Amino acid sequence: MSKSVQSNSAVLVHFTLKLDDGSTAESTRNNGKPALFRLGDGSLSEGLEQHLLGLKEGDKTTFSLEPDAAFGVPSPDLIQYFSRREFMDAGEPEIGAIMLFTAMDGSEMPGVIREINGDSITVDFNHPLAGHTVHFDIEVLEVEPALEA
Repeated sequence: MSKSVQSNSAVLVHFTLKLDDGSTAESTRNNGKPALFRLGDGSLSEGLEQHLLGLKEGDKTTFSLEPDAAFGVPSPDLIQYFSRREFMDAGEPEIGAIMLFTAMDGSEMPGVIREINGDSITVDFNHPLAGHTVHFDIEVLEVEPALEA
């Protein structure tokens, strides 16, 4: 009898994540390397976890999540403005580039350069998929996989 996904399970999956326009945002199938998810550790949205609960090895499921159940809605509080001279060490930024920024606590956060206007550079720290409805196609490969040391 195969194990089913529980609220604290580790689960090895192949998944494809698509946007409304049909474009693929991410897929583990492209590189042949499945993803290991740990439910209950805060790394997955509650909406995604709810769709995984009860699935067993070999199960396949497709579902969609609205922005508030997936990557959230864009927050204006996560749009920051920097002076061009703050980028002197990193070189000239380009619109659309993703750069790592160090937060006050020492952690790193990716930000997307949205606008360059004179001496002002606008950086968006929202998740790149914030505001998007996303469509998942998931295949459960293993529940509680044996992890290599």
